[in-house]
Amino acid sequence: MTKSNLHGLAAAGVSIWSDQISREMLDSAELSRRIEEDAVTGVTSNPSIFEKAIVDTTDYDDELHSLKEAGAEAEDIVKTLMANDLLRACDELLHVYNETKGTDGFVSVEVSPLLAYDTEASIAEARDWSKQIGRPNLLVKIPATPEGIPAIEQCIAEGISINVTLIFGLERYREVMDAYVTGLERFRDSGGDISKVFSVASFFVSRFDTEVDSRLEEHGSHEADELLGVTAVANARAAYGDYEVFFSSDRFKALEREGARRQKPLWASTSTKNPDYSDLLYVESLVVPDTVNTMPIDTIDAYQDHGDPSPERFTAVDIEKARVDLARLQSLGIDYADVVQTLEDEGVEKFSKSWNELLERVEEA
Repeated sequence: MTKSNLHGLAAAGVSIWSDQISREMLDSAELSRRIEEDAVTGVTSNPSIFEKAIVDTTDYDDELHSLKEAGAEAEDIVKTLMANDLLRACDELLHVYNETKGTDGFVSVEVSPLLAYDTEASIAEARDWSKQIGRPNLLVKIPATPEGIPAIEQCIAEGISINVTLIFGLERYREVMDAYVTGLERFRDSGGDISKVFSVASFFVSRFDTEVDSRLEEHGSHEADELLGVTAVANARAAYGDYEVFFSSDRFKALEREGARRQKPLWASTSTKNPDYSDLLYVESLVVPDTVNTMPIDTIDAYQDHGDPSPERFTAVDIEKARVDLARLQSLGIDYADVVQTLEDEGVEKFSKSWNELLERVEEA
């Protein structure tokens, strides 16, 4: 029986993950409560999230100062603080992982954003996180930069479950899916159990509208105005269409017969940036089975308050319309490739800035 608006969203096939983790959420049992009351079945983190949790509260001060007094370097201190939260969150969600037979209940940690353009260093840090946390429901986040793609493949080939982050464009998304499947093939061929490997592909949504809308407004035409607030959802729906095609292929079906799991699309950056748009635009427009929507706490609360308890799933017709909308964007002279490259560059820069600021604040503490 549906218990709430969010349980209705989950019943439609959407896994609800909190795009936030902190010591306070764990100590106060807020995460446990949200698992029960808000149908939350996973947690993601990134440098910006941990920066706010560690720097903007006093929750970590005792542990931080103890580590400093022991002579630990800033980066080691930060990773130790993160690891303690990640372990507790993994254990909190382990029952979800077990109940869903390893298809949900995950906690994500990101490799240092300073490594976004370094393949070998990303692989090494992913190995370190996997070994340090030692839980089956940990996902290591690696960005889908050109240098990240081979790192993703190698980690999957070693049996490390991966959350591929910072995906903005359809061509790169296809490379991500191929890296996942190639990694599975290599892991199988080396004797690995591919049923134990899981992955999500995090497709960033709202930032696409932010970038494209500014270009549409500069265009200043009626045709451009018709696409305002449209293309982010279109981009995500088109990505889901590519997902359906790729994971229905004979190549993947051969792996699926041996226990392989599909790499779930994950809708990231789903809080609404433009106040003129619905605060649930990037949730209610992207309801479809076997996906994840990772939401900030404010968006989770908003859906619980006034989200559709029986949301409609988008269809094949909607996917085709989405492709038409993206073609219309190109016809206006707005360069899709430039949009996604701009967003990727900004994403890496933003996370790198948060990481550096976090290290600096820990040094000064």
